[in-house]
Amino acid sequence: MLDEILQHAREEAPNECCGLLVGRRGVVEHSVRTRNLQSSPTRYLIDPGDHFAAIRTARAEGRRVIGAYHSHPSGGPTPSDSDLAEATGGREFLYLIVSPAQAAGNRVRAYVLRDRKANFVDLV
Repeated sequence: MLDEILQHAREEAPNECCGLLVGRRGVVEHSVRTRNLQSSPTRYLIDPGDHFAAIRTARAEGRRVIGAYHSHPSGGPTPSDSDLAEATGGREFLYLIVSPAQAAGNRVRAYVLRDRKANFVDLV
């Protein structure tokens, strides 16, 4: 799945890509590409139509949207101030940032928000 997300990021470069993570609590089972309405190298906005479609599909499969991903095309996978300020998914929502320009092993970082701060989590 991470390879697919990195490929999505490469295809959308130099703009950020974005998508959703679907699964069950604590387990991401697949990702869903979404359109970035910002078309920007430094910002993203998931298309609401894509988001609602992913929610409906996930519910029909007995799953839910448990996170989101986006890319940092030229920077590292650390959340920006705007990433943190605009995150509204809740305490259990997983945020994943991919940075295809980084060296292998440093391309992906995941976090959850606690008190508006990124708490990094290990992906296994």
